[in-house]
Order: sequence, then C-alpha cells, then structure tokens
Amino acid sequence: MPFSTKQPTCTLLFILSLSLATLFATTLRRRHHHFLPHPTPPTSTHHYRNAFLSTANNSTIAAHLRHLTLHPHLAGTPPSLSTAVYVQSHFQSLGLTTHLTNFSTLLSYPKHSSLSLHLKNGTVLPLPLSEPQNDVVVMPYHAYSPSGSAYGKAVFLNYGRDQDYYALGVEVKGCVGLVRRGSEMSRYEVVANAAAHGVSAVLMYTEGDYKQGVERGTVMKGLGDPVSPGWAGLEVGEKLDLDDPRVMEKFPGVPSLPVSEEVAESIIMSLEGVRAPYAWRGDFKSGGGSGIKRVGPGPTMLNFTYEGERKMATIHNVFAVIKGSEEPDRFVLLGNHRDAWTYGAVDPNSGTSALLDIARRYALLMRMGWNPRRTIVLCSWDAEEFGMIGSTEWVEQNLLNLGSKAVAYLNVDCAAQGPGFFASATPQLDDLLVEVTKKIRDPDSENLYLYESWTASNKGVNIERLSRVDSDFAPFLQHAGVPSVDLYFGSEFPVYHTAFDSYDWMKKFGDPLFHRHIAVAGVWGLVALHLADDPVLPFNYLSYATELLKYKDVLNTLLEGAISLHPISSAIQEFTAAAIEIEEEAKKLRLDQNLDEFSVLRRRMLNDRLMIAERGFLDSEGLPGRQWFKHLIYGPRGSTENKISFFPGIADAISQVSNEEERKATIRHEIWRVARAIQRAASALRGEFT
Repeated sequence: MPFSTKQPTCTLLFILSLSLATLFATTLRRRHHHFLPHPTPPTSTHHYRNAFLSTANNSTIAAHLRHLTLHPHLAGTPPSLSTAVYVQSHFQSLGLTTHLTNFSTLLSYPKHSSLSLHLKNGTVLPLPLSEPQNDVVVMPYHAYSPSGSAYGKAVFLNYGRDQDYYALGVEVKGCVGLVRRGSEMSRYEVVANAAAHGVSAVLMYTEGDYKQGVERGTVMKGLGDPVSPGWAGLEVGEKLDLDDPRVMEKFPGVPSLPVSEEVAESIIMSLEGVRAPYAWRGDFKSGGGSGIKRVGPGPTMLNFTYEGERKMATIHNVFAVIKGSEEPDRFVLLGNHRDAWTYGAVDPNSGTSALLDIARRYALLMRMGWNPRRTIVLCSWDAEEFGMIGSTEWVEQNLLNLGSKAVAYLNVDCAAQGPGFFASATPQLDDLLVEVTKKIRDPDSENLYLYESWTASNKGVNIERLSRVDSDFAPFLQHAGVPSVDLYFGSEFPVYHTAFDSYDWMKKFGDPLFHRHIAVAGVWGLVALHLADDPVLPFNYLSYATELLKYKDVLNTLLEGAISLHPISSAIQEFTAAAIEIEEEAKKLRLDQNLDEFSVLRRRMLNDRLMIAERGFLDSEGLPGRQWFKHLIYGPRGSTENKISFFPGIADAISQVSNEEERKATIRHEIWRVARAIQRAASALRGEFT
C-alpha cells in the first residue's frame, strides 16, 4: 500500500508508545546500577579486554534484534524514530552520556505504482509489485526515482552495461527495459545508462533463492543529502531548490522500479525478437535450466506507472560517548546504521544489536574501574539506505574536528549475513586486525580461533580495501581521511533489501545461535579497545607501503610501460623510509615504561603523526567529476570500464574516451597528483617541515 505520514490516529498511538518507552527506559536506568557488579580495583588493560570477551551474551543480542525488527522502520517515518528512542534509551540505561543529532534532509517515498503485461494475443496480465502477505511494509520502490509512465515494448538488457546494449544490437528507444542486478554498476548507473540509450523506463530484478523477494534501493548518485551537497543539512541552513541543476544531476532521467525474479521470468519467457547472446542464457537461475532464449524487443508490451514524492524529513543520529581519561580530545568511533527498507534483521540491525551489546560490555568494564585513555563514541546512523545520508551529514558538520582528532572509524553494517569472516580496512590497521582475530573464537568451528579459519579459507590473510561506497565508512575515509575498518560475516544473503529480511530469517538461516553476532562484536569492540587504550597507537604504515608498491606494479603492467611511473615510485620510496622510521620510533616508545611528562609528550606527538598521516592522501580538488571524494588512493570508480580498484583518478584517466595524446596527458597529471599525496603522507609521518 502507498506510504503516508498523514495518519492522526497512528501518530497519536505512536506518541503514547514513545512516552511509555521513555518511562520504561528511565525505570531501567534507575535499576541498572543495582544489578551491575560493584567496582573492582583495576589491574591492567589485559584484564579488561579479557572481561570484555568473557561477558558476551548472545541472548541479549537476540533480544535487541527481536525488538528492533518488530516493525519496518524506513528512515523519516515514525517507526524509524522509535528505533532511535530504543537505542538512546539503552545507552542511557547503561549510564552512558548520550545525545541525538538531527538533520533535515530530502528523502523519497512511493505513492503509487502499477505494472501490466500486454501479450500479443490481447491478454492483459497485471503483475504484482509487492511480496506476498507483506502489506505492512512500504511498497518496493527506488528512492529518488522520478515519477512517470511508459507504455512500450519489453526488452531484456542483461546487466544494463554498454557492452550489453552492443551485444543486443537493436534499437531500444521507447522500450521498457528489464535488467538484472549485478556488481559492476550501481542502480543509478544502470538507470542513467538506460536513459542514455533511449529506454523510457527500467525494471530491475535480483536473482536468488527468494523468487518473490523484491530488492529495494536508492537510485541517487553520490552520498549525502541532495539539497545540501558538501555541507550539513541543518534545519536552519542553506538548502538548494529541487530544480537546481546540482540537485537534478543526482537523479536519473527516467523512472524505475524493482521487481521480483518471478515477475522478471514471466516477462522474459513471453519475449520473442532477438535471440539471447550465449553468455546471457545460462545465468538466468529461474529459467528451468534452459536459460533465456529471446530478449525482445516485444512483441510483449509493458504498461508502467510510478508516482513518488520527495520531501524534507528529519533524521536522527544517536551517540553514546565514553570520555577518555588521558586524551579526551582523541576519538575512536564505532558506527552502524539503524534505518532499514523493511524489517532489517540482517541489514542493518544485526550490526545495531552487536553495537548495543558492546555498549553493555563497555559499561560493565566501567563499573570494574576501567576508563579508556581516549574517548570512544558509539554512533547509530540514520538514512544510510538513501545514500549514507546520516553519516555523511555528520561528517560534513564535524569535518574540522574529525581531521584533527579522529583516531579511526570502525564500521559494521550487516554483522551476520552467513558463514565466513570478511574484513576491509586501510592498510595501517592490518596488523591490529590480525592480532585481534587470534583472540576471538570462530563461531562456526569448534576449537578454532577466528584467525585460523579466516586464513585457512583464504590461504592467508585477506583484508580487502575500502574503495566501495556501500556503507558508512565512505564519508569518513573518502571525504575526511580517517583510517577505517568494515567488518561482517557472510559474503551476501538472499533476502537483501526485501521484506523477507526478518528476525525469523535470521533465526532460521543467518545466525540461529547468534554466535556470529558475538564474534563480530568481539572483533569490533576489541579493536576499539586497543585504539582507545594502547599508549602508542597500533598503526603500522609499512603495510601501507607494501600495498602502494603492489598498486604501482599492477598499474605499470596495465600501462605496459607506456607512461613513466617514476613520480609514484619515488614517492613510495620516501613513504617507505618514513614508515620504517616511525615504526622504529613506535617500538622504542612501546617499550618505554616511563610515565614522566617528557615520555607522555613524546607518545602524544608520535600518535598525532600516526593519526594524521591518512589525511595526506586527500586532495582538496577531489576526484575529477566527483570532487566530494577527496582520497586519491581509495575511492569510487568513475567508469564501469575501470580495471583497477585503487588510484581512482588514474583509473578514470585510463578509461576516458579522448584522443591518445590528451589521454596520456591526463594520466600523467593524475600520476603526479597521487605522487604528491603519498609525499604528503610521508611528511605527516615524519612530522617535520621540508
């Protein structure tokens, strides 16, 4: 059914339930200290870390997840606000300093949609657009899709890439295109590409085990509030008009809708026209083994209608702050988003539940006498599903403080999707991740630690990098230059962004015993404890130097030696020398047990250099055509033709279409930009003027 916020009776009931929730939280807060253990004399950070690991509780995590997923909670709606109140109340019940930061942002909601199949024999078949028996959820839609109607021949476009249109080899202008979701292109890129080829509307489906599931998502280009690009979307602040070109360029030019694989199959099986290219046939999982035979256009016609609305809505970020005892102006941030397209058991509230349990365990440590050396901030973001809006607006609002005070940002989105541990990070955090996984029990293997199973499945350590823009680490790393980590179990899950992403699915398939939740929370919370408590930050930039050298070699192979990489090679040599120097200095200071003012000052100065170095990879001009993204080592690609996932400016220059001399000149310029960024990072590690 269409979503509407104009329901006075429901709003009144919501306000009443909100009051009761607040009263309940207050009662918990009053009782909390009675049941927590009395403080005990502190012994060592090792003691507290063992206590953190030993107080994990899967039933507590399960209870949090059950409560958070009782109702769908799309950002900007009353049920979403209730989850913010729940998280804040939990933090407050633990005695943690808590606050909300609200932003006024442009969100997008559906009002009406319809789709019907018109066969060549005159039969008209209405096609379902929602999952069966899930009327309580907001109808499937693409956020920020323009409203519109289309009546045209159906055509299957595979993944909607340029090579797919070339392989099809027929005119598709005025057609209604059907595409399947792939990993190479974002939803925005697929729809924008279809518009560029003259397609009048797009239907998008995802292959998987749940043929009736419909994958919702955003088709906005970029991150953050569309009407406050580059600055925080405060309620009293500058907002661009909706018809401003800077706003309009973020949305595709034709309407789109997600559909189920079942609907997609009924359309594809009715098509005639062009014979499907061989590479397309075997990939259609529900094709009964025979694959796709014909892809149109037509003779089947599709009648498509979508009506949506874009409106300003208030979103709510929730924070709990544990003040540092010695360096309160240095911040370790743990973040997870809270909003969901539907119930959000996996995405994102498996991560939310883990974060809430970390908060509980940190509060227990505080009762035992622990206080972190540096400040820890637990962050619960809103409106991530619309384009990382909650985290992006907060980063933009706090950019200067983050640049000078943030130690690291640790992200968990979907904590438990399935089996297998996955970690992504900026390279200076590699060693810390490895050491922490040696202390966490593997949730799926008896008598093994996570490190053992992780390295066995990958034939060694496999830490991925963060050029993606699919979760809240993106603004921290790619805009603010904060060292970052992203953690999760399971490479994917079949109910992604559908109404089947429920507590029941988690109990049956995702993590029945909630042991994977425990493992993620263990890694997440223990990494944060090291970053908050270690006198010398556990960063190792030699890992970064190794990665940069590897990237240079891959780039040289790609360019076939046609363009000199001497600027980057020289910069990496300089960076490596600085990394060796600071690592030697760090080793000495880690062994130094003196607590005099001079030793404390030396550690502080060293830590600042370790913390700031990542900012050196930022460039004020940003990436060409995507200036908001400032990081020149890790960032989103600008073209689907890019062959590498690092040095995004160079990758874009390689794939650009222009005459060869202009192309080479652009590549050389981007090579120099990367070289200068590496030199800046090296200078930051040394901490001296040239």
